[in-house]
Amino acid sequence: MLGIGMMGWPIARRLCVAGYQVSAWNRSPDKAERLRPFGAQVCDTPAQAVAQADLVITLLEDGKVVEDVLFRQGTTEGLRPGALVVDMSSIQPRQARDHAARLAAIGVHHLDAPVSGGTVGAEQATLAIMAGGKPADFERARPVFEHLGRPTHVGPHGSGQLAKLANQMIVGITIGAVAEALLLCEKGGADMAKVRQAITGGFADSRILQVHGQRMVERDFAKRGAISVQLKDMRNAMATAREIGFEAPITALFEQLFAQAADHGLADLDHSALFVELASRNGMA
Repeated sequence: MLGIGMMGWPIARRLCVAGYQVSAWNRSPDKAERLRPFGAQVCDTPAQAVAQADLVITLLEDGKVVEDVLFRQGTTEGLRPGALVVDMSSIQPRQARDHAARLAAIGVHHLDAPVSGGTVGAEQATLAIMAGGKPADFERARPVFEHLGRPTHVGPHGSGQLAKLANQMIVGITIGAVAEALLLCEKGGADMAKVRQAITGGFADSRILQVHGQRMVERDFAKRGAISVQLKDMRNAMATAREIGFEAPITALFEQLFAQAADHGLADLDHSALFVELASRNGMA
């Protein structure tokens, strides 16, 4: 396991509990140290962590960090021939395809397998896992995936990241729709909590309305999935759209809204805090 952050920690812990021999590395060693009581070996470098591994999971900040850890910090020198690298980070599809090609050149297999479900899904093993790569490599990783959630093979290298971008487009846009609708009701004099309750079960119901809508009602914007991460994903979606000649005007609008929220000091709050940006625009506390 390379990367023991908000998502890497519960995933690594679950694999330890499931009986896997886990070696862990993190840029900040104290985060990896939390795994020692669960039987993990904590390593000083990525190369040490992967030296005996059949399967390597990376859960890192973005594509540049994944590239740096894999190809500039000695990880590739430590990998065993035939090892399988499963990148569960959220990066651009073209980056995933590039990493897969470079690893294949040294005899190492690759899947891009980002996840959806957040820290709650990681803790409860209910993650949606979207995997791109060769079917045989997906089947090889399936037993590990099934300890973490529901895996689906969605296509060749890069396809997992495309599916993740689709997921994040829908999440970001729907957060905005829920926030704007609830704020409209509050501005007009309705009870926002009661409106959310009233539309539950109708066509407007969704996981976003249930989870993020409740956070908006409670003004609970403690970070689970940060505005900064949502913005990164929207920007990756727009970059990919430009690469393939696809027009995405709705995503473009929400990229701007999340960027403005970040500029206004909300970057490290939960992505449901887009509510705060929209409230501010309307002169609402």
